Amino acid sequence: MTAVADDPAVAYRRALRSGDDRTAGLAAKELGRPGEGRELLGRALGAAGSPYEAARVRADLAGVLAALGDVPAALEEAERARAALRGTDADRLAAVVSCVLARAGRLLEARDAAAGALPRARRSGDPVALAGLLTGLGLAQACRGEPAAAEAALAEAVEVSAGLRHQAAAARSDLAFVVARGGDVPRALALFAEAERDLVGERLDRCRFDRAEVLVGAGLAGEARELLAASGAAGAGAADRLLLLAHAELADGDPERAARTAEQARAAFTAQGRPGWTLPAEHLVLRARWAAGERSPLLLASAVATADRLERGGWEPAAAEARIIAARVALHLGRPAGHLLEQVRTARGPGALRVAAWHAIGLERLSRQDRTGALAAVWTGLALLEEHAEVFGALELRARAAGLGDDLAELGLGLARSARELLAAEERRRAIARPAAIRPPRDRGHAAALAELRTLSTEQTTATARGGHCPILAGRLARLESTVRDESLRRPGAPAPRARLDMTELAGALADRVLVEFVRIGAELHAVTMRDGLLRREHLGAYEEAARDVALLRAVLSRLASGGDDPRALGDLAETAARLDRLLTPLHGDRELVVAPAGVLHGLPWAALPSLAGRPFTVVPSAAAWLRARTARNGGGDHRVLVSGPELAHATRELRLLRRLHPGALVLTAPSARAETVREALDGACLAHIAAHGEFRPGNPLLSRLRLAGGPLLVHDLEALAEPPHVVVLSACDAGRAEAGDAVIGMAGVLLALGTATVVASVTPVRDADAPDFMHAFHTGLCAGLPTAHALAAAPRSPGVLGFLCFGSGQSRSRGDDPPHPPGGLRPGQSSPVATGLVGSATQLDHEPT
Repeated sequence: MTAVADDPAVAYRRALRSGDDRTAGLAAKELGRPGEGRELLGRALGAAGSPYEAARVRADLAGVLAALGDVPAALEEAERARAALRGTDADRLAAVVSCVLARAGRLLEARDAAAGALPRARRSGDPVALAGLLTGLGLAQACRGEPAAAEAALAEAVEVSAGLRHQAAAARSDLAFVVARGGDVPRALALFAEAERDLVGERLDRCRFDRAEVLVGAGLAGEARELLAASGAAGAGAADRLLLLAHAELADGDPERAARTAEQARAAFTAQGRPGWTLPAEHLVLRARWAAGERSPLLLASAVATADRLERGGWEPAAAEARIIAARVALHLGRPAGHLLEQVRTARGPGALRVAAWHAIGLERLSRQDRTGALAAVWTGLALLEEHAEVFGALELRARAAGLGDDLAELGLGLARSARELLAAEERRRAIARPAAIRPPRDRGHAAALAELRTLSTEQTTATARGGHCPILAGRLARLESTVRDESLRRPGAPAPRARLDMTELAGALADRVLVEFVRIGAELHAVTMRDGLLRREHLGAYEEAARDVALLRAVLSRLASGGDDPRALGDLAETAARLDRLLTPLHGDRELVVAPAGVLHGLPWAALPSLAGRPFTVVPSAAAWLRARTARNGGGDHRVLVSGPELAHATRELRLLRRLHPGALVLTAPSARAETVREALDGACLAHIAAHGEFRPGNPLLSRLRLAGGPLLVHDLEALAEPPHVVVLSACDAGRAEAGDAVIGMAGVLLALGTATVVASVTPVRDADAPDFMHAFHTGLCAGLPTAHALAAAPRSPGVLGFLCFGSGQSRSRGDDPPHPPGGLRPGQSSPVATGLVGSATQLDHEPT
């Protein structure tokens, strides 16, 4: 069977030619055709010339039956073979049994089966048997919450499989699964990608499923959808693939398709005789119908029935979420909802249940016209959600009541009446809209607790789906949740739960600046402004109208970045920018702005708007984030770093221009600008300018990367810096881009969250040829003492660089007091009240000062 472990496709063809049904059957299973494998092995069993040969075939048949989802039959065939087999054949059977038991959840038996056979297998030196035993042992240890031991076993399995390409890749895929359980998403994804190249058939489908589950958990639902669409999982894996695909579709903003896929998953689980798994699928159908906008009496009846079934099946957080959906539909239809909420209001136990309870209390108070009490319930629930952020992120995907946070925040926005209430509600929403963690905590004890939480959550999900809901297991999970939550709050350096935004502090910090924070409430777009300490609320119209114009403007700028200044494109640019400028109608004037976008506005190239031409402004994830950025510590050093990456035609000229302005800067160019070298150079820098292509990862900007010589620099790797660079300039990619709805603004937002005060980056593609002169003008302003936002506003722009924005504090140094600067972003020595717009044009600032 060594040939199958190396290349099952080649082994299959040769076995068919030679009439070797046993080898062909085993290879067919590895190629993803377990039904054919069973048929071929059945023929081989009938043709076996001796009881010993029949036992060898039965050992292979056990693995094929397990792939078909028939674990009892697989174990029966293994037992019939066990007494006859000796030596290497017995070791290979033990490996099959261990893997079957591990995947069936019989973890102690799986561990014992592998551990008992390992000493003999090590002596015999058969790589197929040894790798199989180590894999079974590693999977059992991983599922038992022993990540270090599991990783060691699977790493050894990869090592002993060297030379057996297919088996080594399968072991590497299982190692990736264990690494993901430990919380190291980048390493897991790299291992999955490496394994996928050499896998085929059933193992390739399983690898893609595990990888897709990691992607969905990390917020990369769009990538997971593509991966699952390419997977043709059959047999026992088909229903699981459909359920995960439905999760990905819903997370990717496609609820109609998610509802259809979840219905298919429910039918597939029913056909497979797995009724316990039909309930999570039914719950997902309900969530998708709600997300798609359905508010019908039929949905109300479905929600009530689904909640009852979920509760009877032991899916308590999901049942609570279903009752909340039912109550919201009832309130929409003008029907009483108190009886639907009563069971949720008194819920105790895991954090998700308590968040649901506060949601229910808020809805119940709202139904009695107690708006103040309802808003207080929302605040309490959101605070609880934030405290348990790490806990909820570690819960098994299918067990999460994933819509609770978004729905609770949406309720808060709907309850807000005054500008102050709306700003407070939106700031709370943004505080919980953070990307999923992609690395385990540095504290080993805390990392181990999170890994154990993932294991327990999966164990409880599996037990519940099998109809064996265990109160003892649920109690352990609740206690571990509390432990993780307490540790995350006590851990040195851990961020404390964010207090409510202090409006007085905000007004004082703004001084003569003006804040505008955009808010989406349903289909409408609103804005809250703060000017001279006074708050105002503005209704700006339909959100979709703004979304269409943003998409059009981005498309036009992408065209202009890749070609010349086409007159028709320039006309489209001016027309679309003028329409979008109405978003700032209440703010015309020359005061500096602090802009907190919402939804698709995160991707708006604000500098293209006429009223912002030459006007200093900074873009922030939230008002609270701006306050934090203003107090970010400088690294204490004065060193500057200039970096260029590969395959960037104009980077050499750009850095040559900047070296004249920063003669003492450390300059790193390809090939010396390697990821580790650059990361070390950035530590404590007061200014870092990086001209390198970037790759933005929608869904989780923590996984975005900058392309450097010798490999990429992952943005999240900068977390290890003792002092992040104070000002970062990314001059060659749309690194400021973010997906709609995310409160973190792409790479820029991650850098701000890690402690950088100010980031300059583009939200649209950059015309590389225009970047050097634009960056030279911008850095000239910095060297003249202008704050970052003012230096950027003063630099003349062509259409190819209109996407560059200032993110964060907008300052150039760490002190909260800005240096004196000319108003309106005027360049030093400029005396007329004219601000530069596109190159060769000027915009008269003839509005009354704001």
